[in-house]
Amino acid sequence: MQANQLRRLYIDFFVKKHGHAEIRGASLIPENDPTVLFTTAGMHPLVPYLMGEKHPSGKRLADVQKCIRTGDIDEVGDDSHLTFFEMLGNWSLGDYFKDGAIKMSFEFLTGSSDDGCLELPLKKLAVSCFDGDNDAPKDEESAKIWQSLGVPKARIAFLPKKDNWWGPAGQTGPCGPDTEMFYWMGGGDAPEKFDPADKNWMEIWNDVFMQYNKKEDGSFEELKQKNVDTGMGLERVLSVLNGVRSPFETELFKSAIDEIRLLAGYDKPDAERQKAERIIADHLRAATFILGDKNAVAPSNTDQGYILRRSIRRAIRYGRKLGIETDFARKIAGIFVKSYGDFYTELGENAEKIFSELSQEETKFNKTVNKGLSMLRKEIELHEADKSKGINAFPEDFCFEMFATYGFPIEMTMEELHGNGWIKDLQDREKVLHDFEKYFQKHQELSRVGAEQKFAGGLADHSVEVTRQHTATHLLHQSLRNILGTHVEQRGSNITKERLRFDFVHGDKMSDTEKKAVEEMVNEQIKKALPVSWSEMTVEEAKAKGAIGLFGEKYGEKVKVYTVGDPDKGTVFSMEICGGPHVKNTSELGHFKLVKEESSSSGIRRIKAVLE
Repeated sequence: MQANQLRRLYIDFFVKKHGHAEIRGASLIPENDPTVLFTTAGMHPLVPYLMGEKHPSGKRLADVQKCIRTGDIDEVGDDSHLTFFEMLGNWSLGDYFKDGAIKMSFEFLTGSSDDGCLELPLKKLAVSCFDGDNDAPKDEESAKIWQSLGVPKARIAFLPKKDNWWGPAGQTGPCGPDTEMFYWMGGGDAPEKFDPADKNWMEIWNDVFMQYNKKEDGSFEELKQKNVDTGMGLERVLSVLNGVRSPFETELFKSAIDEIRLLAGYDKPDAERQKAERIIADHLRAATFILGDKNAVAPSNTDQGYILRRSIRRAIRYGRKLGIETDFARKIAGIFVKSYGDFYTELGENAEKIFSELSQEETKFNKTVNKGLSMLRKEIELHEADKSKGINAFPEDFCFEMFATYGFPIEMTMEELHGNGWIKDLQDREKVLHDFEKYFQKHQELSRVGAEQKFAGGLADHSVEVTRQHTATHLLHQSLRNILGTHVEQRGSNITKERLRFDFVHGDKMSDTEKKAVEEMVNEQIKKALPVSWSEMTVEEAKAKGAIGLFGEKYGEKVKVYTVGDPDKGTVFSMEICGGPHVKNTSELGHFKLVKEESSSSGIRRIKAVLE
């Protein structure tokens, strides 16, 4: 079984057999949603519809969604954790619920391959359900459905919220209990009783029952529209179908890992080398997809750019540990562009950008390492007279400062300290690691507090403020096209209750005259009190009417088009494909003020604005 086959099997099962509409996966960089840096699950792009907005393609949907998660980055290199992964999802927006979702999941997993199913043996499957707490009751209903399908009671575990609850995507929004499916990856027969702590059980699918809305005060209320959000991990299921322990042993990674071994000059890895080569392949695959995304970001020291930079540099660092002395990031990325290019055509379209950014970052990091090494040696020389006092005489924050300032790996700092006689034994080594961890954790806490403040709100938040800001981006987008030219296209949007941020295609810095003209044009539409309405139409109809937006949807798919102005009165200002919340009249927006215009990346400008 190959990845392209599995994607197609899944989509065809839900579309052809169970009446779902296939929709296109969203960008890795969320649009209009500051609650997360990356799309970490299939639910993020669909939050407005989970909250009650009508989806143009109906109530039953299926898709393949690209995802990035960095919370488990230290686990990458084992048999199951990945930074980038693909989630196969089917959705019910107020249609079927627990019974329908579980029965379809069971059918696809265990049904005959002749019928387009996976034909996995029931004797190797187990499930978990929500154990209940003060917020929601124990999910006996799901457990009974599984039992009715033949899953033994001993193979059903009830687990707490940290294991069997999903959402919300941000601090508030849709959420609910889930039921998860596991496959026995160990040798021999699976144990009769399911023990979730046994690492031989690998989670492969998750059915989330979104029946609650988490409010700002932390309490939960029942959703009027109950939804189902499911996610099957493509890489993990591919491992199962190919009889291997890890996604790194599938065709998704084989060519890249073979090339890494060739560059490093070995055939079979020991445990340490295996972990290193997996980290390199994982991180460069993630970087390739981030750089190849339609809303791509460049490596930087903030937000998504920082995650991207850290992934690239961590891969390079592990390459050096394997003994790879030449630049290699571009070469490994080329393997992923080729292997994924048929399904993710954006990788081929943006290949030169991917390669260029990786090469630049590798060059920068090599310079950084050399500079950091020079600084480290100066510091060691500075404290030479105190060396006889032992490692306690060396500044305890220095290793972290080297990491934070220069991106200089802790392992390399420790190697230099060892080589110069500062680290003599295991006790000295543990002391240095402890100090590094202490300062690192302090830094993480400060960063986390800042992130929590920074990423509050978003389209999961249908507050009046967010709705106003979002509608204003439509006026801004069209005004930019009117003033600067029709080459202007949206390349990202980020909204909080306090401000809007809008990224767009434009090569030059805007002049003060251009900025003033855009601001005045937006405010002119607000003063006109134009109505805001929407209608459903196909992509082709939207294009014919002159609607703007990202035309990534497939031929014939229906989309929502929002119109600002009255077509009957000839007062239409803008038409744009969109799925977010909007005001009913521009008079609700207040006064638009353009606060800042700056470069976001090459050929992309960024505007920050507020409504007063």
